Order: sequence, then structure tokens, then C-alpha cells
Amino acid sequence: MSQFAEQDLLQIREHGLTPEAVELQIENFKRGFPYLKVVKAASPGDGIVVASPERIAAAVERYDRSLSGRRVVKFVPASGAATRMFKELFEFVNEGKRGPGIDRLLDNIGKFAFWPELKALLPAGADDRTVVSAIVNRGLNYGSRPKGLVTFHSYPEGSRKAVEEHLAEGAMYAAADGVVRIHFTVSPEHMEGFRALLDEKVPLYGKRFGVTYEISFSVQKPSTDTVAVNPDNTLFRTDEGKLLFRPAGHGALIENLDEIDADIIFIKNIDNVTTDALKGDTVTYKKALAGMLVDLQERAFGYLRGLEAGTADPAEAAAFIEKELCTKLPERYDAALLAAILDRPIRLCGMVRNEGEPGGGPFWVANPDGTQSLQIAESSQISPDDLPLMKSATHFNPVDLVCGVKNARGGKFDLRRYTDPETGFISSKSSGGRELRAQELPGLWNGAMAKWNTVFVDVPISTFSPVKVVQDLLRPQHQG
Repeated sequence: MSQFAEQDLLQIREHGLTPEAVELQIENFKRGFPYLKVVKAASPGDGIVVASPERIAAAVERYDRSLSGRRVVKFVPASGAATRMFKELFEFVNEGKRGPGIDRLLDNIGKFAFWPELKALLPAGADDRTVVSAIVNRGLNYGSRPKGLVTFHSYPEGSRKAVEEHLAEGAMYAAADGVVRIHFTVSPEHMEGFRALLDEKVPLYGKRFGVTYEISFSVQKPSTDTVAVNPDNTLFRTDEGKLLFRPAGHGALIENLDEIDADIIFIKNIDNVTTDALKGDTVTYKKALAGMLVDLQERAFGYLRGLEAGTADPAEAAAFIEKELCTKLPERYDAALLAAILDRPIRLCGMVRNEGEPGGGPFWVANPDGTQSLQIAESSQISPDDLPLMKSATHFNPVDLVCGVKNARGGKFDLRRYTDPETGFISSKSSGGRELRAQELPGLWNGAMAKWNTVFVDVPISTFSPVKVVQDLLRPQHQG
């Protein structure tokens, strides 16, 4: 007998899901997800490419030369609300909790790019709580806005919101034949805000950089949501008796990425931006990663065609796979395995030296086909016995990816075929004050790309300037 009532089945269908898919989600809650079979941390010379300045320069030139006739898209996950960014501010306003972060914020309030906007909204002689409340509540209302619509940086000609920095960046490294294509994934409730701002700003940046922008949007698909359960793994129901569906994390965005038609796709988070004066390294290394990708993809497809035609030397193809595509082959392999590896989407991931920032670590992972490949792994994916390996990682991934999603025949790979559905994870959450268990799909750069060819490249820390909390805007990367 089905555990779903008629209204449940209706809800499931409205989400674009099937009862079988939801049953599988419930089964995942019960049995949990297996840990990744990590072998060791990737390191410089063993899974992380440390390119010489000459090689970087050559890769930049290779990319610039290859741009004409190529379709390039900059893909920016921008659906995240800025809730975590302002958590400490809410605690101060709502509960009177005042920590050193609030002192730092108020002592430096004039250094924030949003200060002129804020100042204009404040009553004369406003006290500290009024000032902070005007940032997150009525006033700037940043507490209920997405990060993309928060003012990040000051310039002589005016301030810029995070989303505007992506317009500037896109013009600097993603303009193909004078066109800059940027795709933002946004929450439905913020779509209007993004559209309004970009309608106003795009013509200004187009004129400034001498480019034409093609801006597109998508929202996370309801069909990728997952059902919530109680701590005993029974279906969680709201006070109205309805099932509770939750977004399944950024891994669900593989569906959005799969709909992008492009030869090269750059992926970078909405909050990882710096000022124009400091964008030099970002532009250089983005172009270098793309140049390396173009080169590797062409060579991979050359070997693939040769193997299919019987003209390629399998030993030569195997050496390319191991040395250049960073996949360790089993002792015994055949041409079919080589061809299967070469016929995959490819991603080059910038890796920065670990300086204490959170982020996925680079690992060698054992696969069912006997190969070992590179994966970006979160701590939740690694068994307690293997956690010391995580501590030995010298680098982490700041979500800095360049992707090749076309196959050797010029068609698009179906990216949903290259995910590892076994790499989701379970977390404890709450709704209406009641505990629940939530399920997230494998992250976009973790399990959602597990079966891609992956190459890790050492990039400087200057290419990474995220804004996780509002005080991060006081760092030099956002003041320069």
C-alpha cells in the first residue's frame, strides 16, 4: 500500500516528480550515502598542475586566439540569499547580542560602499541598533535580498553591486566576437530585482567596455527538490498536513547548466568578485584555464577519433589520459575504456593554497571501473577514518571552473549522465520549530560532476575574494 495520500501524489506531480523518485529519496534517508573512496589528497605534481609563467602566458594566448566563432558563457549561481552574510547583524538587532563583529562594522561603517545609501536613510542621531537595523531591515533591506543585489564596491563614478562586477569581469575575459553572455541562476522571488537592475546597468557597461551583453536567467527546477522527513525517517508534514519539499542544494543546478549551449562555460559564485584595480590575476588565470581546456579537449578528441578509427596508438592515448587528463588507469585496460574516458565533458578547476578558508578539497578517488580520478570532496563525503587525509590537503577549490561540454562530434553532452547520485548528503534542519532531516544532491562541483574529466590547476589566492559575512567587505580585495 502506498504511503502517499491523494493530496501527496498531487503535490509530487506539481513538483515535476514521480512517487518512485520520492520513494528513492526516502530510501536514501534510511540507508544514508556511502563515503567517497578517497585514496589520498591531490598535491602539486600529483594531481595539481603548477604551471610556469611561460605556460600560463601561452595558455592565455591560446584562448585569445581560439575565441572567434566560439560561444562562451559565464555561468553565475546567484540564487543564494544574503542571510548568512548578515546573521550577526540580525542577532544584534533582534536579541541585543553584540560581538566584536558588530564593533568592527560600526567602527568602519564609512568604509562600506553602501554607506552613502545607508546614511541617506538614517534619522539624525541614530543609535547603533537603528543603524544596523537599517542595513538588514527597512532601509537597505539587505537581510531579505540576494547577495547579488548588495552594494559591494566604491568607484569614483559610483558604487557597484556584486552582480555588476560580473558584468565588468565578463567583458574582460568572456567576450567572444564582441558579445558577453552571462547566465544567472536566481530565486523566483528575486528575479524582478535582478532584471530591473541589469536593465538599467547593462547599457552603461556595454558602452564602457565596447561590448554587447546577452543576459539570461534560470531558476532551480522544482523537480530537483527533495522531500523532508522526521528524525525517524517518516514523512515530515506541515501543520496543514502537506509534504515539505526543500531545494536540494546547488547540485540541482546541473540541470540548469545542462541547458546552456556553449563551447566554453566559466563558473564562478556571485560573491567571489574584486575591484577593477585588482582583477588582473583573475582575468589572466581565467583565460589560462580556458586556454588549457581548449588544448586538452582538442587532443582528447583527436585520440578518441583515432581509437574509433583504429589509427591511434592505445599506449599513446593511455599516456595522455594519465599525464594530461589526470586519470590513473588500472593495470589492465582496453581501447574501449580509453575511449570511454576520452568521451566525457571536461573541467579545469582553479585550486588555491589552503590558508584556512572553507572549501572542498582536491582528492584522488577510486572508481568502480578500476581508475582513479580527481574529485573535489567536502568533509561530509569523507569517512571519519579518512579525515586526516583532508587535513593533508594543500589546496581547496573556491568554485573557479572552466567547462567544456561539447563532444567530439560538436553536439552537447547530456550532463545528467555524468553525475554520481551516490554522493548526496543528509543534514539536520528545522521548520516551524520542529526538527527534520533534509537531503541535498551532490554539489555542482562535487558529485554532480563526478564523472567528468577533471584537471586541477594551482592559481594565486588573489583570484579568490569571497564575501561570506558583511565584514569581509572591509578586506583589501574589496577596498582597493
